[in-house]
Parts: sequence; structure tokens; C-alpha cells
Amino acid sequence: MAKRPSGRAVAGILLLDKPIGITSNHALQRVKRLFYAAKAGHTGSLDPLATGLLPLCLGYATKFSTFLLDADKHYRVRVRLGETTTTADAEGEVLATASTAGITESAVRSALTQFTGAIEQLPPMYSAVKYHGERLYKLARAGQEVERTPRTIHIYQLDLLAVDLPDIELDVHCSKGTYVRTLAEDIGKVLGCGGHVAALRRTGVGPYLEMGDTPTQFITMTELETISQRDEPPAARYSALDALLLPLDTVLGHCPAVKLSADAAFYLRQGQSVLIPQAPTDGLVRLYDPSGHFIGIGDILDDGKVQPRRLL
Repeated sequence: MAKRPSGRAVAGILLLDKPIGITSNHALQRVKRLFYAAKAGHTGSLDPLATGLLPLCLGYATKFSTFLLDADKHYRVRVRLGETTTTADAEGEVLATASTAGITESAVRSALTQFTGAIEQLPPMYSAVKYHGERLYKLARAGQEVERTPRTIHIYQLDLLAVDLPDIELDVHCSKGTYVRTLAEDIGKVLGCGGHVAALRRTGVGPYLEMGDTPTQFITMTELETISQRDEPPAARYSALDALLLPLDTVLGHCPAVKLSADAAFYLRQGQSVLIPQAPTDGLVRLYDPSGHFIGIGDILDDGKVQPRRLL
């Protein structure tokens, strides 16, 4: 007999503002416990050194986590020039030092031009990339360094915010799979002095942005724990926590919405493609039943029909 999962069947997306010093999995488990959720998952880990947005999917929202895993990311990073470390961030041991006396703002701006657009990036040894089934960071901790294959990533925007040597501050908009630690290290190499990440904050994932025209509120662990410790019945505390969750359709809020007839909704739920009048001609669409309830994501096929991609 299958074991019934313990916890509530709560569903939604929590935009957690991860605190410094804990792993993404530690943050996930704490949130899962606070919500007493039966199921939860994160959408791309943040290093313990990093703070900022860690979207967590609770319940059947985990079905849509891949859309956030594949989404663009935004970071605010402080790079310490003149020091190279074993991990390319402040948690590693210093391997080499160099003077930053001759580095000007003009030189930094010139160096940054080499890191926009499609670039090749070598995954760091201290990363979760697998080599023959083993995580690279485990090999690195054992003192091993193995050959890695460069990956093509995209830096859509790289803005210099401040120069206060030996530190510079950058705003980064990049594709999935980008290692900001490697970016910092490579910028230091171009400047001839080395560098590493001194501080890192993730400010956006996909449609969720801390700054911009329509900023999104991130929820801190302190806020969650304060609610969970209220002197009131558990049902009231859980209701207050659940109110912080975003609906699933916000994941792809930029995609057109399509309202289905009862028949179309029925056949889509059976896995069949359907023709919907006045639907977009390509791309992804958000699907809603006749009552306006979100039921999933669909693809527009070449023949104009809508094919279910991921349904609740």
C-alpha cells in the first residue's frame, strides 16, 4: 500500500528572499516545515554566500518548476578585484593577490564589453555539474580537478554600478546556466589582477523582479517564522502563510491567455490537441476553463491547434 504523504496539499509559488549562510535545500526544508506542505521544491539553487530570490514551488506548483529553472536571471554582484580564490567567491582560500592601483573605471568598462552577448563559460570545479556521475564540488573538496567542457551562455545586460577599488559592483541579466562566480573571475583575468565574488544577490528570476517597472515583493524567512509563531489557531496561521503564495499562472504571465470551451478543456485534459478560434499562431499559451480557472500550459502547433504541454 502506498504511503500517504504527510502534510497539507497546499499549492502555489513562494518568492523567498533567501538569507545569507544557508543552502537552498536548507531554506526549502525550513519553508516546507513552516507551511506543513506535503510537497515542495526549489527552482535553481543559490550558493550559501548569496541572498535574494529563491522561488519555491509548493504542491502541484512543482509541475511548473522547469519554467523557472529555464528562465533568465538577474543579479547584483560585488566583485573584489586583486584576489583569486579556490571557489571564485569569498568562501574560498586566497590563491593569489595582485595590485589594483592602475585600474581605472574606463578600463573596467572596456573589460565588460567582452562579456556581453553569447559567450563561452567554463563551469567552476565548485559547482553541481556532474562529471562521470559525480558532482564537481565533491571532486574539488577531495582535491581533484577534472577537465570540463565550456558552455555557451548569454549575458543580456552587464551594467557597471560602482567602482570603489578593490571592489566593483555590477548588475547582471543572464541566461540560465550562468555562473556569476566564473564571470567575476574572468573579468579579473581580463583586468590582469584576478577577482572573486565578494557579495551576491539574485534580484530576479523570469517574470519576478525585485526592481523595475512592476517590482515583486520577496518574502523573508523572518516574516514566515513570525507568522508561524503567532498565538492563534493553526488554521489561522496556515491561512496567513498561504496568502503569501502566488498563483501558478504568474510563472508565465507574459504568455497569452486562452479561455477554453467545456469541450476543448475536456479533450485537452485527455491529452488531445484542439482547435481554438482566435488563438495565437505560435508559442506558449496559458489555458483557462470556462469558469476562468487556470488548468495549465499549451503549445500552438503548426496547424494552429493547441497541444497540452503541462496540465494540472
